[in-house]
Amino acid sequence: MAWTRDELAERAAKELQDGFYVNLGIGIPTLVANHIPEGMDVTLQSENGMLGMGPFPRENEVDPDLINAGKQTITELPHTSYFSSAES
Repeated sequence: MAWTRDELAERAAKELQDGFYVNLGIGIPTLVANHIPEGMDVTLQSENGMLGMGPFPRENEVDPDLINAGKQTITELPHTSYFSSAES
């Protein structure tokens, strides 16, 4: 039986370790943020110039200016920083 996109992302998240910096590309990798265990310190980078990307927002948290490289809305974290996508 084939894995779903979400199952693949969950499995990929199990490869992460505390303190990792991870660049998430477009597609299934964008789902990995939703499967990082609570309490694990992983810093995610979006290719459009955001370091410290949080998970997808709840409906009441959507900020259309915060998007990942796949143009999906995301959240920021207290330590998030922004820079030019050319530098990313």
